[in-house]
Amino acid sequence: MKNTTPRTARRAALKRLADGVLVAPDLPALTRLLTKDLPATLGAASATLLLWDRKLESFQGVDLTEDGRLRTFRPEVSGPERPSARWLVSDGQLLQTTENTGVGVLVPLLARSGLAGTLILGDARRRRAPVSPTEAPVVSLIASRAALAIENNTYQKELIASERLAALGTMAGMLVHDFRGPMTVIRGYAETLQAPGLPDDEIAARAGLIIEAVDRLERMTTETLDFTRGAERLVLRPVPVTLLLLDLAAGIEEELPGLEVVQDVSLPRGLRMDLDVDKLRRAVSNVAANARDAMNGRGRLHLRARVERGGGGNAADVLVLFLADEGPGVAPEIRERLFQPFVTGGKRGGTGLGLAVARRFVEDHGGSLELHDDAAPEVSGAHFRLVLPLHTPGSGGGAR
Repeated sequence: MKNTTPRTARRAALKRLADGVLVAPDLPALTRLLTKDLPATLGAASATLLLWDRKLESFQGVDLTEDGRLRTFRPEVSGPERPSARWLVSDGQLLQTTENTGVGVLVPLLARSGLAGTLILGDARRRRAPVSPTEAPVVSLIASRAALAIENNTYQKELIASERLAALGTMAGMLVHDFRGPMTVIRGYAETLQAPGLPDDEIAARAGLIIEAVDRLERMTTETLDFTRGAERLVLRPVPVTLLLLDLAAGIEEELPGLEVVQDVSLPRGLRMDLDVDKLRRAVSNVAANARDAMNGRGRLHLRARVERGGGGNAADVLVLFLADEGPGVAPEIRERLFQPFVTGGKRGGTGLGLAVARRFVEDHGGSLELHDDAAPEVSGAHFRLVLPLHTPGSGGGAR
């Protein structure tokens, strides 16, 4: 009676490898299974894994370094010599090819989209072929599962690459959108410095304003990187709110020529809040820039500021800013998507990032920015309601 224990044990080990393919966490783990564990189980002297590169339309060899990292190579240049394949595993069958030399076995890795790669098993140490007819179905199962895993890994890498490109595009669009205001200030003051006969103190004052605008551009770059990375970092400092709003209004009129800010600020005397001034300035300026665009470059922006009781039974007081323009309002078809990136409402030259950035920076403060229909009924156009808690999360303080 023949002893079938080694053959039975080998088939059981192959089935475990087939299950192992399903849980391989990454491409290095899958490569180890195919090039180390599988040939060891079959008694093959070697194994070469070649992946098909769809873009280059050629094979790329992969193996592992001594410390377990993935290494790629060109098979015809630096990889191991390709063994001749006398056998082919296809659809669960072991087929003999037209090769007359060698005893290697070629195992195609076929995925849903086509060929994902191929595995070449070298000599069998003690057998005519490294795969027997009874083992071929399990080897085919391993190959099909490995092909799907390789295909999924390829799709994942392509998705990550496309997401990175999208993030770069978003960041570039944000920079273009937000740089326009400070660049207007820089150009305006730089041109005035060419005027003859300017006193030295006036030259120094205008140069100082240019330096301040350049510093704002640098801060914008950092904040834009934070936005694309999902950061919520705030640089908080206590500021008198009424004076801050007066400064915001003056800055908006300076950066956005043609826009007049009509102020209605009624706040408790001495109100102070911990705020990231640059982020709040950008949020309000972005709403203002959209307002000017909606009014074809010229018009009035109404700014009203109040302290109100927040929603809910135990809610604390909040600072509420109402911003309303005198334009045509927001088109019904984009109202639900207004704060999504790249929604422009058909504005010429618009990137659709201004309101998305504004909402992000307000939310970083624990507040909210919404389109509001009843903020200023006497004013036509788009109305926005910007709410900030008097106690900003993470500030360690509150209104003073």
